[in-house]
Amino acid sequence: MVDLSHVLEAAMRRRHLSVQALADRTGIRAPRIKVFVQDGTAGPVHPTEQELRELAHALDLPLTEVLPSAALAGVPSA
Repeated sequence: MVDLSHVLEAAMRRRHLSVQALADRTGIRAPRIKVFVQDGTAGPVHPTEQELRELAHALDLPLTEVLPSAALAGVPSA
């Protein structure tokens, strides 16, 4: 299973989005997104299911690609 940090980093790179640009698209604060991108599921801050949905939508990713990568963090899927 691919870690959330890798999924986010690759999608942001493909779309040429910075952390701030993704924050602007989602409404999620940039420092939080930065932690998700740097630490993925291993970090101290874990995304909520709603944040994962917003990130998937903003990055035009299928939710099924984002939710399984966050499952390691204990984020329940709907």
